[in-house]
Amino acid sequence: MEILFKLFASFFKIGAFSFGGGYAMLPLIKKEIIEVHGWLTNAEFIDILAISEMTPGPIAINSATFLGYRVSGVVGSILATAAVVLPSFIVMSIITHFLSKFKDSQFTDWFFIGIRPIVLGLIASAAISVALDAFIDLKSVILGIVLFYIVTFKKLNPIYAIILAGLLGIILY
Repeated sequence: MEILFKLFASFFKIGAFSFGGGYAMLPLIKKEIIEVHGWLTNAEFIDILAISEMTPGPIAINSATFLGYRVSGVVGSILATAAVVLPSFIVMSIITHFLSKFKDSQFTDWFFIGIRPIVLGLIASAAISVALDAFIDLKSVILGIVLFYIVTFKKLNPIYAIILAGLLGIILY
C-alpha cells in the first residue's frame, strides 16, 4: 500500500511541477523513478520511454502508465496515470473559470512569452539525458544521426524509422 501512495505522490508531483508537455516532464520522471525511488535502471527507463514514444497518446501519460504497471501492476498504472493528469485537470478547471477575465491581459501574454525558454530548456534537457543513456557506442550515434536526418529532411514516416531502427538494432547488436 505504501508503494502505491509513493507512486501516486511521485506522479502527482511530476504532473504539478512540469509545464510544457510530456517531453518537458521526462527529466522529472527520470529523477523520481531512478534517482529518488530506484524503481528502474537507466536502461529500463530508456526501454519504457521508447515504448511510450511508439504508443499512440501523450508521452507523459504513456510513460506514467507503463512505469506504474512496472512498479505495481494494473493498480499502479491506473494510479500513476491518474496522478500525472490530475494536476493539469485541476489547473485547467481553475483557469477556465477565470479565463474570461484575463484572456486579453498583457500580463498573460508576457507570462506565456516568458515561459517559452523554460519549456525549451526542459525539452532540451530531456533530449540530452535520453541521448546520453541511449547512445552506447559509435554505431548507435551514427544510427541516431542518420535516422534523424532521414526523418527530418527526407520526410521518412517516423513509423518506418522506428521499424528500421528496430531491425538495425537486431542486426547490429
